[in-house]
Amino acid sequence: MPAWLDNAVFYEIYPQSFLDANGDGIGDLEGIIQKLDYITELGCNALWINPCFDSPFKDAGYDVRDYRKVAPRYGANDDLKRLFAEARKKGVKVLLDLVPGHTAEDHPWFIESAKAHPVRYKNRYIWTDHCFTRAEGLGFIGGEAERASVYITNFFKCQPALNYGFLKPSEPWQLPMDHRDCLETREAMKEAMRFWLDAGCDGFRVDMAASLVKGDDEEKSGTSALWQDIRSMLDKDYPEAAIVSEWSNPSQAIKAGFHGDFLLAFFKGSGYQSLLRDYRLDEYNRAEGEDNSFFRKDGNGDIRRFLKDYLFHYENTKDSGFISLVTGNHDLVRLRHTLSPKEMALAYGMIFTMPGVPFLYYGDEIGMRYLNLPTKEGGYYRTGSRTPMQWKAGANLGFSGAPPDKLYLPVDPAADAPTVEAQEKDGSSLLNTVKALLKLRRAEPDLRAKPNLEILCAEKGKLPFIYKRGSLVIAVNPRGETVTAPIQERGTLLYSLGKCGIDNQVCRMEGQSFGVWRI
Repeated sequence: MPAWLDNAVFYEIYPQSFLDANGDGIGDLEGIIQKLDYITELGCNALWINPCFDSPFKDAGYDVRDYRKVAPRYGANDDLKRLFAEARKKGVKVLLDLVPGHTAEDHPWFIESAKAHPVRYKNRYIWTDHCFTRAEGLGFIGGEAERASVYITNFFKCQPALNYGFLKPSEPWQLPMDHRDCLETREAMKEAMRFWLDAGCDGFRVDMAASLVKGDDEEKSGTSALWQDIRSMLDKDYPEAAIVSEWSNPSQAIKAGFHGDFLLAFFKGSGYQSLLRDYRLDEYNRAEGEDNSFFRKDGNGDIRRFLKDYLFHYENTKDSGFISLVTGNHDLVRLRHTLSPKEMALAYGMIFTMPGVPFLYYGDEIGMRYLNLPTKEGGYYRTGSRTPMQWKAGANLGFSGAPPDKLYLPVDPAADAPTVEAQEKDGSSLLNTVKALLKLRRAEPDLRAKPNLEILCAEKGKLPFIYKRGSLVIAVNPRGETVTAPIQERGTLLYSLGKCGIDNQVCRMEGQSFGVWRI
């Protein structure tokens, strides 16, 4: 286990929307380099950069055309290597986004594999044995290749699935995991990882990590065995490299060899969603239906819905890996869509004081809004969460010097669009709240990733929610009214949002408050 993960706080950057340093309207690697001091001053010491590899960008870079080449719109390979070096000087680790399950349809591997009679890479992708043989239970495309077969997709039509084999092959065209060609696919992905680790990368966030082996059972034993093999390679040759999965099942993912996994689950009603996004979107990307998110001031959320999911995975993984809670990401509607800045601040208080390795999505620290936009590069409803970072008042909110019509996406047009510049001057701003919370996390060893969680108060229909991390007690009351709860501990208040206190074995929390005490 890389030791640095215990004190890591990640900042996720969507590179095309962070900072445009060359004035072409698209964010780039130089822009990230220029803002490394901002990231460290914020309190983050690690980055996750969404895909920056060469791509036709039909899925915002998650359709990779060359795993070893930086997309020209972001810069060149040397720019990424320079980013690694400059980040290292500032004590910042960098994870790249690895997309191992599929490539772009114009990747050289697929172009060759799709020929009528491929010489190489015949089985680098999954093809059936006839142009009219359907792939039952799997997405597939026919009629678009010289080869008289249909190919399996992993997500969009433009993303043919790489062939890591089938757990239990049931058709002649389904190869077993130990087939030579399937093992060659695995080795090709290892070599891509080695290429960037040797260049200075500190590891990878892995996209759709559970999707590799097909015909996999619910326990994902085949995919898990594959990742365990990759983890063995890392442990041997790159022991300080980290891999974090998009699996949304930490109990499986960490057992499979990942150092951490996101607790997401995108469906309404999941434990994570019940905290922050307990609503659904209509066809116009508006929240509809009753919103009982736990952190809504006027909601009726129940913390036990979150804990049911969280504690199950926590107990299964606390001795072997980390659960990652996130403020948001490039696939989720921004929190500001339905939460106020005060509600967001209370949510951040909990996210940044729970065990595991937290992730902060760029712009969430200032409460950037979700914009209702047409789809861009396969984003669909997600596009509205990928808009340019808002640095300061003025042209393009400081993101780019390009004409507005040349921007990757438009900036927030509202007169009160939040900016870094304005919030840095406001001591009570969401930005300064994030800085204070992350400063507290850095200062208190008991608030790091290590598993030292004890739930003190989490009852149906009762608040506050109170938990303990070593010598610290943390309590949160997201509702608008004052609440109290009996508590045995006596403590000294270290940090608070709103008014709260522990006195005479009673924890008293006024409306919308959060507190951390040393006992």
